[in-house]
Amino acid sequence: MRKAVLLAAILLSGAASAKEVADTLYWNGPIYTADDANPRVEAVAVAKGRVLFAGSRKDAEKLKGKQTTLVDLKGAAMYPGFTDSHAHLREVGERELTLNLEGSASLAAVMEAVKNRSQMHDIGEPGSGLLFGRGWIETHWPEARFPTRQDIDAVVSDRPVILERADGHAVVLNSKALALAGIDRNTPVPEGGYINKDAAGEPNGMVVDNALSLAYKLVPAPDAAYRAKAFKAAFDFETSHGWTGVHYMSVPWDDVVMLEDFARKGEAPLRVYNAVEPDYFANLKKDGPHIASDGRIITRAVKFYMDGALGSRGAALLAKYSDADTDGLLVSKKEDVLPVWIEALKRGIQITTHAIGDRGNRLVLDWYQEAFAAVPEKDRLTQPPRWRVEHAQIIAPEDIARFAQLGVIPSMQPSHAIGDLDFAGKRLGDARLKEGYPWADLIKAGSIIPGGSDAPVEKGDPRIEFYAAVARKALDGHSGPGWHPEEAVDRATALKMFTVWPAYASFREKELGAIKPGMRADFTVFSKDLMTVPEPEILKAQALLTVLDGKEAFHAPNW
Repeated sequence: MRKAVLLAAILLSGAASAKEVADTLYWNGPIYTADDANPRVEAVAVAKGRVLFAGSRKDAEKLKGKQTTLVDLKGAAMYPGFTDSHAHLREVGERELTLNLEGSASLAAVMEAVKNRSQMHDIGEPGSGLLFGRGWIETHWPEARFPTRQDIDAVVSDRPVILERADGHAVVLNSKALALAGIDRNTPVPEGGYINKDAAGEPNGMVVDNALSLAYKLVPAPDAAYRAKAFKAAFDFETSHGWTGVHYMSVPWDDVVMLEDFARKGEAPLRVYNAVEPDYFANLKKDGPHIASDGRIITRAVKFYMDGALGSRGAALLAKYSDADTDGLLVSKKEDVLPVWIEALKRGIQITTHAIGDRGNRLVLDWYQEAFAAVPEKDRLTQPPRWRVEHAQIIAPEDIARFAQLGVIPSMQPSHAIGDLDFAGKRLGDARLKEGYPWADLIKAGSIIPGGSDAPVEKGDPRIEFYAAVARKALDGHSGPGWHPEEAVDRATALKMFTVWPAYASFREKELGAIKPGMRADFTVFSKDLMTVPEPEILKAQALLTVLDGKEAFHAPNW
């Protein structure tokens, strides 16, 4: 009788059969499962790429066989695999291959980096002649202004230079690049874009949002070899930082094909959930969602844009910016996108839309609501459709509850709140700051928030994202007046933002996001316990182990 009770206890605690043997056992460190019914365990057993057991070490010992690998965590903390719910994967790799201006402390530092790069024999760019850099942001510079063509001309004037702002919504060109792009005082400004000009009416080098197409025609399309190199650099970056998955936004179809080829060859060490550019809606409409045979690469979403970015004053606001005579801009028209969205509902295609300003977010909700009303639930291939809004940074209070009411998922990046900390008040004014980055309000109203990084706009580091979510402070610990610390989340919620909720937002909650029997064995191990250490210590944690399907994608040297 006693043996029968023990066997039943083992079965209930997660072991499917007393005869099963684990391929791998993990223990000797805090293990957080993100499973509300069993939130913390002593040991995890894995067999055939799935979690076999999560519970006590004593019971896990019973699953050990002669060939079982034992992983001693040595006090390190294990979690379900962290997923970045919004990143630009190939661009992350390109950041590692091109002129990276991320973290530049001043305009002068950017110009020095451009000068140094221009003197290199091999600048590492596809094509020749163009010097391309990315990642600058002026909001903390002592010069307190955008760069101009004259700034670049002073260091490089004999070749075209294009420098992309961190948010990807603005670039600055030197005079050579402006001339080659045909941008002058008489160039028509595309709707939904800006060509910034000086007091004399001449372009000052800055172009914004829909005007970017004028500049990007100078950037040669990267060939397949370069794209493959960029992806491999991105895979290395992501897995070495502890990410097991990425929701890849604004994906060109050639990248879908290349990623699926990686998966076929067993060369995809990362789960990638693709949201393709609108031009490729027809591909999904024709074939339906694309799922690679090993489940690593999935394509079933289309990414749209409603407005621009807050930093470059392109985010669409309900009232004018506090520091400029503009209310931002819209880059989509309802008559263009609504028919596509209605068709997407019928085909089971997920729609996700970039919206940052309060006007941009309201319009997305309004247009989504119209699409939902046009297609009864019985005529939808997938229900609920789990449509998303990417960023959802500034939301009018009356629109907070609408997300949950409509079943629309706000996909947000905690690091934007701390990255924007020193300029958002200038753009919005103190009273309107309450609308900014309202994580706690959205969750209280019934929403989930899959967390991401928007890399390479931000660093793409899970430690920074987790810290930003729970501390809502800059990396040095400061926060501005009126920054609403009550919108920070607790650590259990932050864990869900990077595990359980990204799984739901990508239709994979039955196999990803938690450590419990039957789920895929995706784990992230950090040197510090993110759930208990003081907030500043979160940033000092090191990614030690990244596991997908029970196989190591990254193992820190000397651990």
